Order: sequence, then C-alpha cells, then structure tokens
Amino acid sequence: MATPSGSGPKSVRSGGGLPSPRMGQKPNVPSPVTGNTRRTMSGRYVSISREEQDQSIEMGGDISADFPYTVHIPPTPDNQPMSGSNTPRAGDPAAGKGGQQFVSSTMFTGGYKAQTRGHVMEKVTGDNSHHVRGMTCQVDGCDGKTMRDERGENVFPCECKFKICRDCYFDALNAGGRCPGCKDEYKNDDDHQDMHGGEELQSNLPERRALPGPTFDHEDSGKMERRLSLLKTNKPPLLMSQQHQTGGDSFDHARWLYETKGTYGYGNAVWPKDDSYMGGGDGGGGNGMGGPPPPSFNDKNRRPLTRKLAIAAGIISPYRFLAFLRLVVLGFFLTWRIQNPNKDALWLWGMSVVCEIWFAFSWILDQLPKLCPVNRSTDLSVLKDRFEKVSPENPRGRSDLPGMDVFVSTADPEKEPPLVTANTILSILAAEYPIEKLACYLSDDGGALLSFEALAEAASFARVWVPFCRKHIIEPRNPESYFLTRGDPTKGKVRLDFVKDRRRVKREYDEFKVRINGLPDSIRRRSDAYNAHEEIRAKRNQIETGADPSQPLNVPKATWMADGTHWPGTWVISGKEHSRGDHAGIIQVMLAPPGNEPIMGSAEEENLIDTSDIDVRLAMLVYVSREKRPGYDHNKKAGAMNALVRTSAIMSNGPFILNLDCDHYIYNSLAMREAMCFMMDRGGDRICYVQFPQRFEGVDPSDRYANRNTVFFDVNMRALDGLQGPVYVGTGCCFRRIALYGFDPPRAPKEHSCWTLCCGGDKKKNRKKKGGKTKREVEVANLNGVHHEDDDGESRGLLPKQYGQSMAFVTSIPVAEFSGRPLADQGITNGRPAGSLTGPREPLDAATVAEAINVISCFYEDKTEWGQRVGWIYGSVTEDVVTGFRMHNRGWKSIYCVTKRDAFRGTAPINLTDRLHQVLRWATGSVEIFFSRNNAIFANSHMKVLQRVAYLNVGVYPFTSIFLIVYCFLPALSLFSGQFIVQSLNVTFLVYLLTISITLCLLAILEVKWSGITLEEWWRNEQFWVIGGTSAHLAAVLQGLLKVVAGVDISFTLTSKSGGDDIDDEFADLYVVKWTALMIPPITIMLVNLIAIAVAVSRTLYSTIPQWSKLVGGVFFSIWVLTHLYPFAKGLMGRRGRTPTIVFVWSGLLAIVISLLWVTISPPVDSQGLGGTGFQFP
Repeated sequence: MATPSGSGPKSVRSGGGLPSPRMGQKPNVPSPVTGNTRRTMSGRYVSISREEQDQSIEMGGDISADFPYTVHIPPTPDNQPMSGSNTPRAGDPAAGKGGQQFVSSTMFTGGYKAQTRGHVMEKVTGDNSHHVRGMTCQVDGCDGKTMRDERGENVFPCECKFKICRDCYFDALNAGGRCPGCKDEYKNDDDHQDMHGGEELQSNLPERRALPGPTFDHEDSGKMERRLSLLKTNKPPLLMSQQHQTGGDSFDHARWLYETKGTYGYGNAVWPKDDSYMGGGDGGGGNGMGGPPPPSFNDKNRRPLTRKLAIAAGIISPYRFLAFLRLVVLGFFLTWRIQNPNKDALWLWGMSVVCEIWFAFSWILDQLPKLCPVNRSTDLSVLKDRFEKVSPENPRGRSDLPGMDVFVSTADPEKEPPLVTANTILSILAAEYPIEKLACYLSDDGGALLSFEALAEAASFARVWVPFCRKHIIEPRNPESYFLTRGDPTKGKVRLDFVKDRRRVKREYDEFKVRINGLPDSIRRRSDAYNAHEEIRAKRNQIETGADPSQPLNVPKATWMADGTHWPGTWVISGKEHSRGDHAGIIQVMLAPPGNEPIMGSAEEENLIDTSDIDVRLAMLVYVSREKRPGYDHNKKAGAMNALVRTSAIMSNGPFILNLDCDHYIYNSLAMREAMCFMMDRGGDRICYVQFPQRFEGVDPSDRYANRNTVFFDVNMRALDGLQGPVYVGTGCCFRRIALYGFDPPRAPKEHSCWTLCCGGDKKKNRKKKGGKTKREVEVANLNGVHHEDDDGESRGLLPKQYGQSMAFVTSIPVAEFSGRPLADQGITNGRPAGSLTGPREPLDAATVAEAINVISCFYEDKTEWGQRVGWIYGSVTEDVVTGFRMHNRGWKSIYCVTKRDAFRGTAPINLTDRLHQVLRWATGSVEIFFSRNNAIFANSHMKVLQRVAYLNVGVYPFTSIFLIVYCFLPALSLFSGQFIVQSLNVTFLVYLLTISITLCLLAILEVKWSGITLEEWWRNEQFWVIGGTSAHLAAVLQGLLKVVAGVDISFTLTSKSGGDDIDDEFADLYVVKWTALMIPPITIMLVNLIAIAVAVSRTLYSTIPQWSKLVGGVFFSIWVLTHLYPFAKGLMGRRGRTPTIVFVWSGLLAIVISLLWVTISPPVDSQGLGGTGFQFP
C-alpha cells in the first residue's frame, strides 16, 4: 500500500500454509481420514480431487488461488509476534494474542496482479484523547491492564510474578495452564480462587470432590429451618443415606445444593454421576453420589421456540367469502359489459372493457395470495433456557447460539451521511447477542476515506456507548434516536448513577458528532498540507537535478490518512488507481475478535462510567472495500454483498447473516434472538431467511406518499407468510449462509403443481427423488471426507469452479452448515449435539486477512457461479426479489417476523421526486424479472402455486400502468365527446358498480382488522398506487422494453438521505419541489380532467336538451381520478401558504377560457354560439 515494496519490509509468504476457515466457535464436525485428503491448520481433513492434486503439483503445492500473494509487513515494533510464522504456535497463547493485536492495528490492501500488503496503522484518526494508564500485560503484543484485586493492587497468578491481563490469563489456561513467563503450570490453590473470585476462573481449575450431605444437630434444625429453605421428605430411596447421617427427617436442600454438585430433579434433589455434569472426576463421589444422571426435562426442552397464530375465524372466513363474492360479481359484470356494447361510441366502450378485464386480472393476482394470512410469536425465554443455561452438555453456561455476521452497505458518504452509518454500527455492536458470536462488516463500495475514519471514530465511541447500553438496558441503542426520544428518560431505570452516566455519555456523543461533522474539512486540510509538502519536495528535487524549472510538476493530488500515508481507496480528486471505479481492495479490522470469557470493567477514575459489573467486550468490527478495476462489471450492491459473504466466511464464518442498509438501525436489541427462535426451532433447518418488516422514522404525520408502505408490509407479507414465506425486500433480513451458497433444503420438499393438487402427481417419481440425495448435499459431505454411493466422482472437483479458487472459503462451507443446525432432539432430524458451539473463537492472523483480500479481488468471480446460482443474484436492479425467488424455487421456506417492538427502523424519502425515483427503480426491476428466466411462469414444482401467483404479480404489476393511464383519460374523453362507456346509466350497471365498490370497501375493513393497519393508511396506499402507476410504473415499462429490445443499460443514483434547507423543520424536504419528467403524465391527466369537467358543465348548462346522466357519469369518474391524484397536486404546490395567489387566478381564467373555446368550436345542437343567442367570438 503506502509502503514501497523496495523499502525493505519483511515479507511473509502465504504459500507456506493455507489459512483455516474462520468460525465463531469450534464445532465438532466429523472428519474421517481418507486417501486423497489434506489436513488444514484447524485439524480438519479436506478431500482433494485428482485435478486439484495435479494443479497443486504444478503450482508447488499451493492451490489457494490462481495468483499467489505476499503479505508485506513494515519493520516496526508492532509486528514482533509475526516474526516466526503466520499462525500462532501450538500451546503458546502469546503468539495468538499478539497476532490478533497485530491484525487489529493493520490495514490490508491488494487486488488483481498486485501484492497483498499489510500496513501497520500508527493511528487511524487524529484523536489521541484516550490513553491507557497503569501497568500493562507483559505478553508480547498485548497492551492490556494487569489483573488487580479489590484494593487496586496487582494480582500475580504465578509465583514468578509475571504481569498478565485477565484475557491473556484465560488464554493461557485454555492452552494448557502454563505461565507465559516461567512456563510452569499454574498452581491450584484456594488463594487464587479467592483472588479472582469469579465463576469463570473457578470453573477453569480442577473441580473439588463432591461433598457429602450436610450434617447438623437435630436440636438446631428449628433455627436452620427459619434461616434456610428445608425440604420435608417422605424418605425417597435416593435420600435414605442422607437421612441416616442427619439423624432426622428434615434435609437442608439449599445448603446441600450450595456445597455439592446436586441439581434439581422432579420434586427432589438428585446426585448425578461425576462424569455426567461438570466434566468428569475420579468416580468416587461417595455417600450415594454415584446415582443415575439427572433426567431430561422433556416438557421444558420440547417447548416450541415459536408458535403460529391463525387469524380468528370470525374475520378470515368473511374475508374469504367476500373475496369469492367479488370474484363472481366481477365475472358477471365483465360478461354483461361485453354483451352490451355502446354502439354510439364503440371506441370508448372497447378501451374501457379492455382496461376493466386487465384490472380484474391484476386484482386476482393480488388477492389470491392474501387468503391464508398468519401471525407468529416467539418465546425468548425458551431460547435462553435451551442455549445459554448450565446443563450437562454445557457445564459453564456459555452461549450455544450460532454465530451471526451483520452486513452494512454504503456507497456514497455524500448521499449517505457517515453519522447515520455510524449510528447503525453502534446499534449493532450494542445488540443483545453473544459478543463472541457477533461480527459486523461495513461494505464501503465507494472506497472513501471519510467512511473509513467515521467508522474508526464509531469504534472508539463504542467503548463508552456499548457498556452504557448494557448497564442501563437502553432502548433504542442508536444514540441519535435515543437522545432525541421524547419522554422521561428515567422511566424504568433503577440504578442510582443513571442520570450521571447519561449526562456524561450524552456529552461524549455530542463531541463524537462534532468530530464526525468535522472529518470532511479535516481530511481536506490534511491532504492540502501533505500535497503542498510533496510539491515543495518535488520542486526542490527538480532544482537539485538541474531539470527545467518551467516544466509543470507531476505531483498527484492525493488524499492522505492521519498517519501520513496515501489512502489506497478513492481520492477526493480522482487519480489513477484511486477513483470510484478503480481502486485496490481494503480490509481493516477496527475491533479485533473478542475472547470467549467475559471481561468485566472497573470503577477507575479514567473510565467515563462505572463498569465494574458490566462485560466491556466489543464484537468484531471490520471495514471492507472490494477491489474495483476498469473493464469489470462490479454488479452494484449485489456484487458488494457477495464480496462480504466471502470475506466473512474466511474471517468469522457465522452460519447466519443479517444484512442492513446503512440507514436502518437495530431498534429492538433482541431482534437477532427473535430470528434465531425460528432458525433453531423444529423444522428451522429448512428456513432460508427470516424477513422483518421495514419501519421508518422521519415520515410526515399524514404519510402523504405512503412512505411507510404498511399495506405491503402488514397485509401482503403476512399473507405470504401463510404460504411459502415472504419475499426478500433488501434489508432487515437474516439469512442462512448455506442457502446463499445455492444448496437445496435438507429434506426434499413436496412438489406443488396443478397436477399434484388434482391427482397427487407421479408417486414413483416422488419415491425415486426421496431415496436419493441432491448433488449439493453430496458435495458438502465430500468436503468432510464422507463419500456416498451416488457420488459421481466429479462433484469434488466442481466446487472450486462454483465458488472460486479459494480453498479456505470452500472448506468453510461444511463448518457453516454444521453450525447452523438446530440442536438434536426428539423429532429433529439432522441436528447438532448440544454444547458443540461453546468453544473459543480461533485467533485472527495475517494470513487469514490476506486470504480475505484475495476473495474480494475483481477477478475472483470469473468463471464461477457467483451471481448466477450462488449469493445475491445479478442481472436486476431489484436483486433482493430475485435472490429470494431463487431460494423459494429450490424449495426453501422463509418466515415473516413481526415483533412487538419494531426490530429495525430506517429512513424513507419523503420528497415527491425522490419517492417517484425509488418506485421507478423497484418497478424497473420487476419488468426485468418479467422478461428474464426468473419469471414465476418458469418456476419449478418446488414452489407452491399461490406463492408462484404472488411472484407473478411482482413481475406483472408495472404493466398495469398502461391500462391505468388509459382509464384515467377515459372520463375526460367521455366528457369531451358527450358519450359514456355504457349506452346509458341503467339499473344493472349501477347495481354491478355498487356491489363491486361495497365488496372492495368491506375487504379493506377486514384487512384492517387482521393486519392492524388503519383505514387512512389503506387509502393513502390506494392514492399512491394511482400516482405511481401513472408516472414511475409507465417509465419503468418503457425502460425495461428498451433494455430487452435494444440492450440499453439502466443506471440509477442513490436516494439522498439529507433533508431540506430548513434545518428547523423536520419535514422540510417534503415541501421541496424538484422537477422530473416523471411528473408529466400525472399533471397532464389532472389538467385534461379539470378542463373536461369545465367544458362538459358549460356545454350541458347551455344545451337546449341537457344530458345529465352522461354528465354525472363522466364527472363522477373524473373526480375519482382527481381524488386519487390529490397528494400529487399538493406536493406540486410546495410549502403550505407559499403558493402565489396569481397561480390560482390564472388557473381559473385558463379553465374558463378553454371551456368557452370548446363550446364555441363545438356548439350544442339547435343553437348558434353561446346559448343560441347568436353570439360569436371575433
């Protein structure tokens, strides 16, 4: 990067050892040894095909990538732990600790045909306000504080008085219990246990022998009974020996539990075997301690994590009946319309009938998937009992939950403010999920230094904000939203120091915001200073070399980091290899992976708040900017997400992935646990993702443009949840990692087609499919060295072609698959053993990060299935819908999780122009889906029929705009021509019209009942359906046709997250009028209908034989159109009270002039001029 390769840094070759696949824990994946295998650094055996063996021979044994890479480490004191090897030495915790410290302070860059370099960051930002005081740990590469007792004096666990921090001490115990200083084993005495006083230290030492039952004199039993809880017993067999010892019929249950290894059984205390609870013993355990293991609490263990709540029959039954009734009425109405044409205006009748038939078809596509809505609930207490309570399989009570990788994507810091992104990151780091299982990745697709330094500031502020949230149970955990929340902040707070802590953290956050706001100017001034210095140096060099002083200096206008080196990403003034589409890949670990043991804070004066009883660890935080080069299609957001998938697989490999937009933060800190309830429940291994509803802040109270989209999120998505699951909407979604890898669900789903619904399908074919395994299941098994009879021998060699040439990534796949399984239990197939994910995380080393740089290079996806079958799917601007469709098409199910407290909240564009552009992007993606192989018409039999109808509606709905625009002009054409869509307004037509309208209103009322939305929200959605249909949807159809027919590519800009110019008005952006061509069709429709009403009324008033029925029919439908377009007209007027009066005056005069002109041009029958008086315009 900034260090020249010829300046003498020492180099560490990655070819010497392949980095092991990362994981949040060490599951016990079965790995039998076979003939053609190799052993990874983590001890797992991986199968190697003959093709790979030949390739490894040609490349000298390294098959990790097509292009070998080198990690260049500058010769600074920070990299001393890396002097020996890329990996920690076995049994030496100092090596792993030091390597991890080195990785967290090093930026790694690299890319296509470039060396991967590690640049030690002396400082990331210019803030040096935080310093560590006191004695530090003597372990190489660690700068943590030494352990102290209650009096503040240093604690030395070894007689050699080697200074060591709490984290390194745990690492030493886990690595063999030897002191890093003298290399002797730590002595096990009670003094050390008293010194450290925590359950974690005591559980690391050898356990005591089980104590016998308590003994006390019989005359003291009355006193003890008043002090402790006593168990009155009828002398069950297990307690007979204890009854003889106590000499009475009362047994001190609480004291016995405290002094022995007993636990609760069904109403009695039981003695487990020595090797069945706390990890073993010598089997002695006398006095009846060798009894059977404790019984499993089946009633508690089998309590479901989730429940499906059906809609009340009193609501859903009438709803289905009304839908069926309206369908029948529509059929009769259309039949009547076709059989009774208007012979006086066949053109008007024909257009109206065609439009009505399409509207009926569109309504059917929208209504059919709504017939089976469901609600769901979760039980977080059961999740905690099952995965985080002390048990024989988990004696230390560590979390057995799988790892979670959170993806946050941003692309332009100007349109997506860094402060918004930083708040999202802080809400993730403060979430209630096991810290060692959580990892956060920020994808900066713009490669901007502003985003990088803002993330570094957020990581620094997180050391204050996250402990504050954990200490006082803060909600929401976005600092900006929390401090702006109205109401009493002390409500529900019980700690006496809350007010003091809140005041201090609030001041710290205000300073944090000022630093973030000042970053652009700081970067500019810093870069100007360094560039001026470089120009002076270049000028001096020019003079010294005797060159022509008149020649211009070729000094690039670089962007500089705080440590005085070039930023490897995009420069403010774009230069060669430093522009938005041409820069190196960058990975920076902002916060290193935490240890497996809690680290409690302290009450020292240097701490902002007292964290003595709070775990101060922080989850891993990584900055990622993928490599971009000219000539490569980077596939926008989908390509960035796939780069994060590969990076996270190598660095943390969480089996579940939560993706968020940069402006969507975690509003409910338990949201990730809610998702795990579905994934870890019975049948959860067939769930590909859990989609949460999108909730928005900053929307105007009236929701003028239906920004909250509640009809879609609370009606359509709930209804889809009753089928095969909701569609993926781009953010707030928790994925199963192996579902993104293109695998089929673990059990073959049933085939869903008209044939199977009617006749049951081909049973022989179903039995044949049931007996075999899918190709991908065989491939995953081959990664573990397990071979099946139906393996064709080629699947092992296909994996690199499908996923790329990184074997570290390929070997991470079975680890992620195993870690994502539910716990093995009765009724659960393909489960994992309890306690298999409680091990520590593997340390992060430089070779692993270098491999992560390799997989985000621009060439890595060449000749692979990324974007076609694996990861986010390419080829559409709505990659989210296509990705979800592919998963459902393979037989996966999805879940819609609506929590009592909103899981996530974000921002939505409240400006009319921004809203129309957002809808245009969605509609264009739907048109692309319709003209691609992702059309639901081509879905296979794994997808349910009604789910296929829902996806078909996703691709069809933009085409409704063509018929909607025609239908909106029909009332005006009717008024201009004096004709109507029917021959006359007879009773039959009015009855049909009234029945269709009433059933629609009743369906809306029932939807409001079972979905929880309001009638106002339903009406706003109807209004914006007409606004979007007459503007953005029509443009989307035209753009989609141009792309399909002429191959014209479609490009979109990001929606700006900034508000209007009025900083005092929260909704200032609502009144900003930005002209766009999308406004032309709605404006034309409004003007034409207004003019038509004026012309028709004038003509009827001046007519000798007025035809009031045709006038009423045309005016009614024109008013229907104008009512739906009212929010659009209101948006054109800007801020209330600012519309000039002359606009209304000229609008009225224009309407009068046009109406008089029409009457003059086409005077009424039996009249001359106006009113038959002979008046003519000159």
